Amino acid sequence: MEARREARIREVALRRQHDLAVVLENVHDPHNISAVLRSCDAVGVREIFVLFTDERLQDQKKLKLGKKTSGGAVKWVNVHYFTEPDACFERLRPAYTHILATHLESDAQSIYQTDLARPTALVFGNEHDGLSREALSYCTGNIRIPQMGMVRSLNISVACAVTLFEALRQRDTLGFYGDRNPASPEQRQALIREYLARG
Repeated sequence: MEARREARIREVALRRQHDLAVVLENVHDPHNISAVLRSCDAVGVREIFVLFTDERLQDQKKLKLGKKTSGGAVKWVNVHYFTEPDACFERLRPAYTHILATHLESDAQSIYQTDLARPTALVFGNEHDGLSREALSYCTGNIRIPQMGMVRSLNISVACAVTLFEALRQRDTLGFYGDRNPASPEQRQALIREYLARG
């Protein structure tokens, strides 16, 4: 491996946010998932959770996350698949104490008034129905993106990108992409080794 490539991999690994994740519930379009992966990589998210409770989506072989559509992010962001909500959210809870739904309800708090520097998992629903009531029952809070137009919803990948980049802004202000990264030295070194092995 060239020294320049190795240095880049180490830099990216050291900036990863081990306490920020995305959950996608029954997102139908692989292109939307690929776009989410690109945003996750750009913001430093290490892993996403794809939950398919809809039986029509549970054949994971149908999910084509190509290198082209994901911009290569699929190589650097770990994707975990689940078909049972309980298993998915039990996996989340130890690392992500704040599980925030993106659901249009009166109690939803603006992302610009939400502390996204805490250990947080952001939960997004599918393109047609949003989040299921079951998924909402696992969430500890509800957030929204303020909008001023007639249409009150954004494409799932756009909504995810807007929210993630607000998280980046907050975390960057606190130095989380540098010396104040909340990940342990052991976590950071383990990720460097993992990424170097991927090349």
